[in-house]
Amino acid sequence: MEEEVKKKVRVGISHGDYNGIGYEIILKTFQDERMFDFCTPIIYGSSKITAYYKNTISNMNISFNNIKTASQAIDGKLNILNIVNEEVKIDAGISTPEAGLLAYESLEAITQDLGHGVDVMVTAPINKDNIQSDDFKFPGHTEYLAEKFGKDQELMILSGETMTVAVVTGHIPIKDVSSSITKELILSKLDTFRNSLKVDFGILKPRIAVLGLNPHAGDNGLLGSEEIDIIIPAIEEAKDKGVLAFGPFPSDGFFGSNDYTKFDGILAMYHDQGLLPFKSLNFEDGVNFTAGLSIVRTSPDHGTGYNIASKDLASPNSFRSAVLMAVDVHKKRNEHSIITKNPLKIGKADRGRDVNVDEIEKSK
Repeated sequence: MEEEVKKKVRVGISHGDYNGIGYEIILKTFQDERMFDFCTPIIYGSSKITAYYKNTISNMNISFNNIKTASQAIDGKLNILNIVNEEVKIDAGISTPEAGLLAYESLEAITQDLGHGVDVMVTAPINKDNIQSDDFKFPGHTEYLAEKFGKDQELMILSGETMTVAVVTGHIPIKDVSSSITKELILSKLDTFRNSLKVDFGILKPRIAVLGLNPHAGDNGLLGSEEIDIIIPAIEEAKDKGVLAFGPFPSDGFFGSNDYTKFDGILAMYHDQGLLPFKSLNFEDGVNFTAGLSIVRTSPDHGTGYNIASKDLASPNSFRSAVLMAVDVHKKRNEHSIITKNPLKIGKADRGRDVNVDEIEKSK
């Protein structure tokens, strides 16, 4: 079992919208050979597109290994599994239907290989508009993956150096936020968040701050009743279940002060409430992690970057962090599984006496 934890993690990488900065940030990430010490990357894309973008990056001297199946991936190499063999027209910086189709096909190919040659997935940015089709009718990666690996359990988490933020409601119009928030939904997200912070991030007793919905967290009902009717009852019930939840906090004062540094996680009520302060402070190295799923998926916290595509201006920092987080979460989940698989069984003779650590190790 120890070998399973220590082996190199195979990272399936969807190439996203190939007219954006996806290939550039992937190539720049693995130009640093130290990355191969942590994982074995597999790009689900095109060797021809890869070669095109390699030529747009200065001092890029990385070599590729073309494979037909994930099982053929070689450690120490940037492996490319071609999902398309014919010529592809590249229009860097422009949204095209062809790019949307191949973004979807890349995702589909990886999801089929997860658990069968691929351990985790890291997704390069997609265009949420041009990827839409009869096969992909989702507002983003999170909802698409939830349909396959954990419907109604998914939770969008953004994690960086200064904070880890999750959202109760994700990709929905702002006009629908209030009616979508229920006590049951908040409790579900708190439970998923707590479990993820424990299992995926290794925090034994995570402290979670819960934000209010209205200005000044409603001012005792003066500016809205959601805090009194929904959010506070949810926090109190979560506490009764052992969740270390606190709040609700007015989001402006919470982020305007250093209060956000006192918590392991922050649960925002809607997308921009959490992501705006997060990206203001963590845009360079922030990672989008989809918690609550049976698989591990991360991505950089930015979009396709059409305006700088093929200009050798894109920073790989967020993508690099996404790869490292996916590897780390995979290992933490394995370690947690090992630790909890064979809990120590204490009989009557053991009660009331000290248990030797060596005995615990032998019992595993």
